[in-house]
Amino acid sequence: MSRHVELFTLTGFPLVQPGDSLTTLILQALQDNHLSLQDRDVVVLAQKVVSKAEDRYVSLSDITPSEAAQELADKADKDPRQMQVLLNESREVIKTKLGVVIVEHNNGYVHANAGIDQSNIEQNGDERLLLLPENPDQSAEQLKQSLEQASGTRQLAIVINDSFGRAWRNGTCGVCIGAAGFAVIDDKIGESDLFGNELKVTQAAVADEIAAAASLVMGQADEGTPVVIIRGLNLMSSDQGSETLIRAKQDDLFR
Repeated sequence: MSRHVELFTLTGFPLVQPGDSLTTLILQALQDNHLSLQDRDVVVLAQKVVSKAEDRYVSLSDITPSEAAQELADKADKDPRQMQVLLNESREVIKTKLGVVIVEHNNGYVHANAGIDQSNIEQNGDERLLLLPENPDQSAEQLKQSLEQASGTRQLAIVINDSFGRAWRNGTCGVCIGAAGFAVIDDKIGESDLFGNELKVTQAAVADEIAAAASLVMGQADEGTPVVIIRGLNLMSSDQGSETLIRAKQDDLFR
């Protein structure tokens, strides 16, 4: 049987402010777009709207850079205050070149500049940065429960996505940094292929594939569509979080 999957962007989604209820905004946007949530829908949100709702802003005027931040700023040709925020958000600095600092984030991701962002942010007279959510899996779980209760649906899945660069590849791609309600990895190890051969290493990063698909219709610039509804996927229910996607340091051949 062929599979039919649909992706719906919620056009006209408002600019999110600290303290806003994402559940309320999503339900209103669904109504405005003549849509409603159905059982087993996947709701994908851009990281930025979650961070804004959780007030993950930092004002550079409040930051005093350390000696380590100044040294890192000299290597990367960056603002020392930004480097101090980066260090605060990171477990380890892995690689540095002009314009880019690769780190292991406090949440375990290995990526550029600790996910700190300045695009599509209102400055309000002060230069501000926007950080990743403090606990994206918890944010996803809370939103799942709230949306299910408010909409009367069962078994919703939530993905919080962000744009990451990738080893060996140019360009960024949407990846999952927060998840709730489904198995983020489809482990095929031990199963057989079309010819009866046992699969030895096949593990599909389902959550990242969903995040990338949503990014295609979200856009990366001024589209203003940070929420996507995906319908038609048959996901396995699970309490796995996005941490399952992070490869252990001892198994990471890029470090």
